[in-house]
Parts: sequence; C-alpha cells; structure tokens
Amino acid sequence: MPQLTDTDHTGQPGHADQADRPVQADLAGTAGPAAPEERPVAAAGTWMTPAEYGASRATLWSAACVLITDADGRVLVQTVDYRPDRLLPGGAVDAGEAPSAAAAREVYEELGIRGHYPRGLAVDWIPADAPGYEPEMRFPGEILHVFDGGTWSGERIAAIRLPGQEITGVQFAEPADLPCLMHPGDARRALCALRARIDGGGPALLEDGRPTAPGALDRLGVLRTPRAPQRGTWHGGPAPESLPVHDRAAWLFAPDGRVLVLIARDTGAVRLPEPAPGPLISESRPLGHLREAEGVRIRSAARLRALGPAGAAGPGCAEPGYARVLATPEQVRDLSDWGPAAEDQLAAVHTARARLGLPPAPRRPVTELPAEGVTW
Repeated sequence: MPQLTDTDHTGQPGHADQADRPVQADLAGTAGPAAPEERPVAAAGTWMTPAEYGASRATLWSAACVLITDADGRVLVQTVDYRPDRLLPGGAVDAGEAPSAAAAREVYEELGIRGHYPRGLAVDWIPADAPGYEPEMRFPGEILHVFDGGTWSGERIAAIRLPGQEITGVQFAEPADLPCLMHPGDARRALCALRARIDGGGPALLEDGRPTAPGALDRLGVLRTPRAPQRGTWHGGPAPESLPVHDRAAWLFAPDGRVLVLIARDTGAVRLPEPAPGPLISESRPLGHLREAEGVRIRSAARLRALGPAGAAGPGCAEPGYARVLATPEQVRDLSDWGPAAEDQLAAVHTARARLGLPPAPRRPVTELPAEGVTW
C-alpha cells in the first residue's frame, strides 16, 4: 500500500496528541500547552498517488504447469515444436485468469484431458536474467505455479489426444532423467515439486527452481539418480530355498508408525536397512519376499525401540555415508521402483504394523534423525 501523508481520519493534517505538544511556562510557573501559533508545523509524510504507486510495483509474467506421474512414479513431459527441451504440461496464465484455471485449460488444450487441479506443489520465482529468453521478449521475470496432476491410470494415459500443432509427443520419464531432458531450471522445479508431493507438507517456495527452505528430501538430493528397480512379484510366504537371495531388508517401525529409511548422501539413493537382531528392535517377523527371474529379495518387519549413534552397531547404524530418516510406508513406495507389486507389498507392511500394535502414520515431511541416535 502507498504511504500516505500524515493525516487524521477526517482527512485534515494530523496533530500530535495533547501529551506530545510542546509546552511553555505560564505566569504562575506551571506548564501549559503552547499557543497555536507557536506549534511546529509537522513535516509532510512520504506519499505516492495511486498512479505512482501502481507504476512502482514490479511487473512479472504468470504461468502454470501440472506435474503428472504414472503408476511407476515417472513424470509426464512433452516435446514441443518450438524448443528442444521437454516441458511439463502448462503455459501462460491469461489476463484475469486464476492459475489453477490456467493449469486445467492448458492440460485440456495440450493433452485433450479434462481435469481440475486445485492442489499446489510449488510456486517458483524466475528472475528476469534467467537464461533461455530472447532479448526481444523483454522478459520481466515470472511467477510459475506447479499443480498436482496426480497419478494417471493406464486408461487415462491412453485417452491422451495431442493437438495438431505445438505438442509433438509425450513420454513418462524417470525423475533422475529430467535434468537431461529439460532446461536446468525446469528440471530443478519439477524435482522439487515431486519431492513436495511425496513429503506432503504443502507447496514448496522456490527461487529459480531452488527451495527457499529445503526439506530433508531436497537436502539429500533424493531422486537425482535412478531408482533401483525391484519389480518382482510379491509373495507373503517364505522364499523357496532353491532360489538365490539377492538381498535382505527390514521394515523397522518407529512408535508413530513410520519406518527407518537409509538415504545415500553421495547419490540420494533410498533403501531399507538390513535386518540386524539385537536389543534395539523387537523380535523380527518374516514379511514375505519379492520373487524375480534370477532370485528373491527377502523382507521382514520389527519394531524399533531405539537407534544408536551413526557408525555404532545396530540396525541402520553401521552404514557409513547414509542419512537415516523416518518416512511413512507410502513415502517409501513413492521413492522406490517396485512395479506392479508395490501395492501388495504395501498391504503386507500395514498388516505387520497392525500386528505390532502401531498406528498408521499420516503423510508428513520426511524427518532426518540426529547422528547421536534416538530412544523412544
């Protein structure tokens, strides 16, 4: 708002209160208010007319795009006929148009799919000197809204119809491949928006694709390297002894229903810890196994009573180079590449959680645990 002149509510020049007026001594030696003609004239305040105030405000473009994934957690990107980089569906916000309305309009115009996308994932400020804009455009900077398009089913994807021009193709890309397919700023924005969706803590505020308050997933660079595929079929019973074991991992539950996850600090890769019997966990229970063509991956479940210091003995402790975080089982699924067996394994995990007497964990931002460990 413009700063107005020093006036009272009647529109007349404002005066100091009685207590603040200068005083002079009267004939009896007592202080009284100064004569009107001796009152100092108040200095005019700094002010602008409405026109001047409007002209002083920053001018920015406004745009909206939509982050859409498939059942495997891959991101929909478009090829266009006017630039080599891939883009999320979206475009400019028209005059008088709400950003969410622009997002829905652009998805319909570009993909032929009607939808409503009220949930924001990120708001990015793009500076005027950002690369990629021709000087003739006189780019003033931009506020870009990223909305959550959700996970599209195979039927919805099959219903995509491209327009006769501008959009020449679509593909679903592994998150780690976005920096190779997109302009660097666009890739940073898309990855931050995807992490914000997984975190569930509300929209991320970005400046040129970088979060102003990065969470654990941002700080650790999760999804910047390809996810290790674990696409076997899920079986709830013991693994056949004739098949080689690829790995053993444990779903270790904290009292709030979240589980311990390890994230490699150098790559951002996510994995479950190995089972490690000891006083820090309850008795481990078999959960099932993923059966692949060349072997099996065995999974167990247990309750985590405490977590020792990083580097000490115990579950998730003797893992150099890994951050230890708590995440919901659904967040583990979203950060993994399990293929069609994802929901079957997730159902088994929740059955084990209920048998351990632990509550379901609502989605909340992933929490990095302190290096000194924690006791519940």
